[in-house]
Amino acid sequence: MSHSAQLPEDIGPGDRRTPVVVVAGLHGDPGGSVDLVAEALGAAPDTVVVRHDLSGLGEGIVRRTVRHGGKTTVSIHELAHGCVSCTLKADLLPLLCTLAARDSVHRIVLALDPAVEAESVCRGIAEVVVAGVVGRVDGPAARDVRVGAVLTGIDARTWLAAATGDEALDELGWAWADDDRTIAQLAVGQVDFADALVVTGSDAVDPLERARLGAVLSRLNPRAPALWAGADTTVTPDAVENLLMRIPAGSRRGRDFDAHAPLLRGQPPLAPECGVELVEFASRRPFHPDRLHDALDVLFEGVVTARGRVWLATQPDEVVWLESAGGGLRIGGAGRWLAAMTEAERAEVEPERAAMAGLRWDDRFGDRDNSLVVLVHTADPDEIRAALEQALVDDAELRLVERAPGQVARWPDPFGEWHTDPCVPEEPHPAATGEGRGGDTGESARKEK
Repeated sequence: MSHSAQLPEDIGPGDRRTPVVVVAGLHGDPGGSVDLVAEALGAAPDTVVVRHDLSGLGEGIVRRTVRHGGKTTVSIHELAHGCVSCTLKADLLPLLCTLAARDSVHRIVLALDPAVEAESVCRGIAEVVVAGVVGRVDGPAARDVRVGAVLTGIDARTWLAAATGDEALDELGWAWADDDRTIAQLAVGQVDFADALVVTGSDAVDPLERARLGAVLSRLNPRAPALWAGADTTVTPDAVENLLMRIPAGSRRGRDFDAHAPLLRGQPPLAPECGVELVEFASRRPFHPDRLHDALDVLFEGVVTARGRVWLATQPDEVVWLESAGGGLRIGGAGRWLAAMTEAERAEVEPERAAMAGLRWDDRFGDRDNSLVVLVHTADPDEIRAALEQALVDDAELRLVERAPGQVARWPDPFGEWHTDPCVPEEPHPAATGEGRGGDTGESARKEK
């Protein structure tokens, strides 16, 4: 078996599906980190590198490049009813199944355009039915391929500024129609979803800045091993292959994030370092929605990311997921509290979630609580804790929550209407109720600084 086909520790030897390595990163220009990593992996003769170039979106086309064994093939694909995601899945997923059937292909590398999220691609591999491939029974591509690893390349000179900014992708010319993500949401999400990191340009930054970046990465994704390379250092095939082998057993490898799992994954450092610190906030009483809305301003300055489960007094049945990155905020749904479920529904809940809920069960409110983790790099942790504490209901309001929920439900609730930060009251629309990674179909807002 060739080096590229070696199986990670948490993949059994009986799994003969072709591994896919997904490479993501902010910088998709030639010579950027995505290209460097993909080129290094593609040096193996049994590896195919696939890339979709979205620079032709203005012309309504996507360019696909397939490179294998020194041969490069380029094809042009028209947008499927104007949707980039549909176009990529309609082309990429059948291609993966076709490549996996070839004896000469032992690994596939997907070099993603910077605006394409690895999580969406991995979900498509796992869930979208591929039909019409000759000699293959219709079904998800995951029957033929498995996500072997997700690698994210970042530039030490620019990543932290991008991850704490508030620029929208459409302002940078990266996004397609109706895409309201920020560069910070993309940057933070790419690192959070990664199994391993390749950091380039590390020798071109001040030692303190490098240390601060390392402190952020080790708290944002503590399980991900990192390869640090200088601005003029070649990312060698051996270095990247060794990085893949360092990915620990139990890493995500494309799996969806569970919003009810512990927020501090992978035992991150809890002590402050270079001004970087993880701030935990927990409470057994709900937030007042109006006051929480006002308090959220504290998450936009000096904060890399915040995430967690929120209990709103006005929405006692719903787990609200909050996730911020730089100046971008996403609010969505994460299902219902166990206390709001029927006995039959609770029987279907994952045992781990049920066990954790049992440890904190309250006779009045069940498993309802607030649990947030905030990663700061220049913000004052005490100020964040104080702002969130003041947004909780007071004793009199808590009695109403318990005894007069119908009255509480009539309180003004900014999270029950679409809003931006700062609010634009003349543009109301329904609340978001996304699932998955903290509501990836949920409300997204950007702070105007």
